[in-house]
Amino acid sequence: MAPTRGPRVKKGLLERLDSGEVVVGDGSFLLTLEKRGYVKAGLWTPEAVVEHPDAVRQLHMEFLRAGSDVMQTFTFSASEDNMGSQWEAVNTAACDLAREVADKGDALVAGGICQTSLYAHHKDEVRIKKLFRLQLEIFARKNVDFLIAEYFEHAVEAVWAVEVLKESGKPVAATMCIGPEGDMHGVTPGECAVKLVKAGASVVGVNCQFGPWTSLKTMSLMKEALQAAGLKAHFMVQSLGFHMPDCGKGGFLDLPEYPFVLEPRVATRWDIQKYAREAYNLGVRYIGGCCGFEPYHIRAIAEELAPERGFLPLASEKHGSWGSGLSTHTKPWIRARARREYWENLRPASGRPLCPSLSKPDA
Repeated sequence: MAPTRGPRVKKGLLERLDSGEVVVGDGSFLLTLEKRGYVKAGLWTPEAVVEHPDAVRQLHMEFLRAGSDVMQTFTFSASEDNMGSQWEAVNTAACDLAREVADKGDALVAGGICQTSLYAHHKDEVRIKKLFRLQLEIFARKNVDFLIAEYFEHAVEAVWAVEVLKESGKPVAATMCIGPEGDMHGVTPGECAVKLVKAGASVVGVNCQFGPWTSLKTMSLMKEALQAAGLKAHFMVQSLGFHMPDCGKGGFLDLPEYPFVLEPRVATRWDIQKYAREAYNLGVRYIGGCCGFEPYHIRAIAEELAPERGFLPLASEKHGSWGSGLSTHTKPWIRARARREYWENLRPASGRPLCPSLSKPDA
């Protein structure tokens, strides 16, 4: 199968999902750009779209080449309460960068909002919805293709976000940053999914905070609840690119390695191919990643699901399937690794003999 070249006929999000197509999301921006020197840890705000647009553009391009069907605006925590007077310039620039890159392929632009810093302290619905509407006004003016309410720890605030985004008339996806235990108020994943669909979300799921396998377990609970309630929606999952089996309810934020010592936990490309296949088998059709999810991880999703999609991403020109490129190596023991069975069965070492394999959450 050859990589696809040039733009294809662009279809909307729901048109793709309704026809059973796989939509490959994008991946990590905050952690990746922090490592590259463009985002400050702690604040985690996206002023890089104004200060360093070339860096953001480059990362969008890497995801597009790797197979992403969606260029999500880099607007995480870009509401007025976090950005002050910069909020409008940041949201505008983020939309322009995402559209510029999306138009180089057949990718869609998703305008993204996330939980506010106000909810935990004030729970003021009117004030919080006003913050969401300010961002929505920019997304509407820039004519994004659809909207995502992502990274919500509380179902109530996520519902408020969906209700505001629905005012645009555009498709709305909504993801919670929760694990199988549910949100911070004890609302189960299934109940969260039901609330989001009833609020108007066409696509529901989870993103961030937990690793691939925990995220898929949570997706299964959401799916079961929607089926039991007689509700229909599409499913999306955008997990961390890290292994996090030792997380508590608060996810990876509570682990002592967060955020600067997560590298030993990075998922391999083969892990992500397995994640993509298991997500697909579960019925999830919008599959991407969040923090720690690099472009080669996105390529792994696109390659694993190439038979269903009918094409490979451009980045596969430089990547032999299951290490097949190693067949030309001069050393015979490395040539012997040019096969799927080798990489599927390998148990990789960390190279850290004095370190534990798991941690204890701080909270």
